[in-house]
Amino acid sequence: MDSMIYNKMLHTPIYTGTPSGPPEKRPQEAKGNDSAFKELLEQRIKEESQVSFSKHAIERVVERGVDVSSENIGRLNEGIRMAEEKGLKEPLILLGSTAFVVNVRNNKVVTVVNEDSLKGTVFTNIDGTVMI
Repeated sequence: MDSMIYNKMLHTPIYTGTPSGPPEKRPQEAKGNDSAFKELLEQRIKEESQVSFSKHAIERVVERGVDVSSENIGRLNEGIRMAEEKGLKEPLILLGSTAFVVNVRNNKVVTVVNEDSLKGTVFTNIDGTVMI
């Protein structure tokens, strides 16, 4: 093979897929997908859990990519049960490297912080910590 043709082939970019259209439309599509994901997440949490999530907490779950699998929701419910047994009203529940602040009386997650955002975070208005 001719070395010029070979070099041209090595330095020619390869494009795959289809272009996604003008950049003005991309953020709107992303926002639509984001709200659909929030609705799906809210529905799944209601079906699988005894605990509910505040609007703020759901936004943090989506924003921070927190794992809310049925296993983790089960562990969170166990943490809430343990906090209630000890008489805690606003505990910080740690599931591995994810923190949930929960209102036990309303059985509602107030906020969620994942490992990436945990460093340097100060939690106020809590009356105990449960580590699961």
